[in-house]
Amino acid sequence: MIEVKNVVKTFGGFRALDGANITVPDGGVYGLVGPNGAGKSTVIRHLTGIYRPDSGEVLVDGAPIYENPEKKAELAVIPDDWYYFPSATIRDMMKFYRGFYPKFDGKLYEKYKGVFNLPEKSVIRRLSKGMQKQAAFWLAMCCRPRYMILDEPVDGLDPVMRRQVWSMLLGDVSENGTTVLVSSHNLRELEDVCDHVGIMHKGKVLIERSLSDLQDNIVKLQAVWSAGETPVPPAELQVLHTSHVGRVYTYIVRGRAEAVTARFNMFHPLMLEALPLSLEEIFIYELGGEHYAVQEIIL
Repeated sequence: MIEVKNVVKTFGGFRALDGANITVPDGGVYGLVGPNGAGKSTVIRHLTGIYRPDSGEVLVDGAPIYENPEKKAELAVIPDDWYYFPSATIRDMMKFYRGFYPKFDGKLYEKYKGVFNLPEKSVIRRLSKGMQKQAAFWLAMCCRPRYMILDEPVDGLDPVMRRQVWSMLLGDVSENGTTVLVSSHNLRELEDVCDHVGIMHKGKVLIERSLSDLQDNIVKLQAVWSAGETPVPPAELQVLHTSHVGRVYTYIVRGRAEAVTARFNMFHPLMLEALPLSLEEIFIYELGGEHYAVQEIIL
């Protein structure tokens, strides 16, 4: 299990992490999301042992990850900007990885050669961004890690290869119990693969729940009222957003769909329907309370 406990990190007076707390359960996919500057990349650099926290703890299986080669050998990382030696080929980097990861699987490397179909003897810097990202996945998965840390992992991949990579990752989670933490702005894609989600803002984790629980605790209602009627939602309900087009009103309400619907039905709407929210919508409305919302610009 990965644990980030009350971590604070400051750079020149700027508090990049402000008491961040994250718990990543074993054997699943954890999505770390948040606006630009929320602290996601700083968290990842702590999880990979690049940064040492000013205070707090970053633990993998209960042991600090910083300056811990044994734990780092169980962890594979694909950052947004993957590092490789300037003159290295994929095969050169394979030999480099093999020297650091005791569980590196040469047979799996040969098997994936046909999946990725990359020129393994070409210099990596001459490959396209998408091909470089494929090479990163090829090598990282051959390390047979217990934990994978991914930052914008499929950025630059075409739709077919994106699906291929996610299929391989989820298969590894299912078959080998690999734990994956992924940071991405593509919330629609994360919604299809994540078990748990953490939403970051200004160096803190505002919400951390299973995706199903997160979706069960916020509901979108569409109601149609009789002409001249616009009932005010009950005060005990936490309404995050209200909008309307003609007589059709849309409410985003925190709470269980059954309880919220029953409360609105007391006003006898002509029509009332509860709709599921996407992860992207949950992200927008949850952060709306933190003054993070789409602003109307008047020219």
